[in-house]
Amino acid sequence: MSPKILTIDDSKMVHLIVAKTFETFDCQIVSAADGALGVEAALREKPDLIFLDITMPVLNGIQTLEKIRGTPEIAGTPVVMLTAESDAQRLGAADALKVSGYISKPFKPAQLVELTKSLVNLQAKA
Repeated sequence: MSPKILTIDDSKMVHLIVAKTFETFDCQIVSAADGALGVEAALREKPDLIFLDITMPVLNGIQTLEKIRGTPEIAGTPVVMLTAESDAQRLGAADALKVSGYISKPFKPAQLVELTKSLVNLQAKA
């Protein structure tokens, strides 16, 4: 079964980059524009992996991660923070919530693929 990847970010460009990066792989990409919509999408879609921005409107990434980890149906989903943040307090909060990894913005598509392959069974399209 192909993995489902949810990107929660307020940047349309990030959504485009993620979609483009994975277009040659057998996976489904879903996106949400803020943390509140992201939690709803995660509950609805049950993704295998979530890429999550830290700085967003409505719910920031840490608040979103708290809601994800506090919701039994999606609590165990691997979450990778996509961030330009270097604030140790925020990153420490993400670590405490069992974030699966970090990718610093700006990032290279190869970084997304490499980390994704370490977390889910990602295969090239036949």
